[in-house]
Amino acid sequence: MNSRRDFLQQVSLGLGTAAFTSFPALANQLAKGANQDKKLRVAIMGLGGYANIVARGMQECKLATITGVISGTPSKIETWKQKYNIPDKNTYNYETVGQIKNNPDIDLVYVITPNSLHHKHVLQIAAAGKHVICEKPIADNAKQAREMIAACEKAGVKFYIGYRLHFEPHTRELIRMREAGAFGKVMHVNNYAGFKIGDPTQWRLKKSLAGGGALMDVGVYSLNGARYCTGEEPIWVTAQESKTDPVKFKEVDETVTFQLGFPSGIIANCGCTYGFNNVEGLKLMGDKGWAQLNPAFGYGPIRGNTHLGPINAADVNHQANQMDGIADCILNNKPDPNVSGHEGLKDMIVLDAVYESLRKNGAKIMISR
Repeated sequence: MNSRRDFLQQVSLGLGTAAFTSFPALANQLAKGANQDKKLRVAIMGLGGYANIVARGMQECKLATITGVISGTPSKIETWKQKYNIPDKNTYNYETVGQIKNNPDIDLVYVITPNSLHHKHVLQIAAAGKHVICEKPIADNAKQAREMIAACEKAGVKFYIGYRLHFEPHTRELIRMREAGAFGKVMHVNNYAGFKIGDPTQWRLKKSLAGGGALMDVGVYSLNGARYCTGEEPIWVTAQESKTDPVKFKEVDETVTFQLGFPSGIIANCGCTYGFNNVEGLKLMGDKGWAQLNPAFGYGPIRGNTHLGPINAADVNHQANQMDGIADCILNNKPDPNVSGHEGLKDMIVLDAVYESLRKNGAKIMISR
């Protein structure tokens, strides 16, 4: 497998929280109470591999449409203009992006640039007075995340993180069952996400752009999965790293395992890797039952099973489902399904602690918020 995109198109990666119960069967609910003449007008910022996946998915959207692009590569802008019928006046580069403030054709900007640029770009979009979605991880660290949240709140704009599986039906059903007590007391969570990364020159292996390695990329899914499986926030972490290729992974982590301790006494075993394939899955064990998602975290189809039988939920286009869900929140003033900047901050606080544990040779780090 030569790239994260290849992996994500073939394997599965995941997320969620307690508010899933307020979004049953999103695909069947979007039209109810919504003004079908209204669409959220979206500009994509950063036109790389995942941006193309988002754009293709959005062709299925009912409530969102692509109306603009922002890129530092003129040839990409030309390609997108032709493919998605985008007028010249709705195209920007990273130097002119502030001018988007005066463009009524754009309501929201989806930031899909390298991780370490998220902070800068979200601040730019907030200053321009536009709503913003930012791909995960929210930023390089919790300090940056707090600054991004504060800037969006000051500007009076909505700030979301691209946690697409917060809208995914199998994941939401697992959370609904956990909240309903179907598994009894949660006793343990075990999940893992990863793939063998390809091109050694790509930005994901450069700390200045990625902020970190597997942990900042697929590790977010393992972490967030543990949080939505327990419904709790971890209070301590321990972590270990291994490297099989110190040259390729000179700047970033290759494989990280970490343990999360929760207030109720639950311990979650989590892991992530850039070093090998066929490792992905999520399992929740309770004193009255269990649940498993495998595949659990990718673009689908997600598959689940429990002690009561299979999770029979709809297969959806993740990117379209996410964008319609967020558009529904903005256009129809509906509650945020836990994909706000604050959700991103919660993960980043824990990731900061995981990295601190790695620096301290696996020491137990108490998490402060």
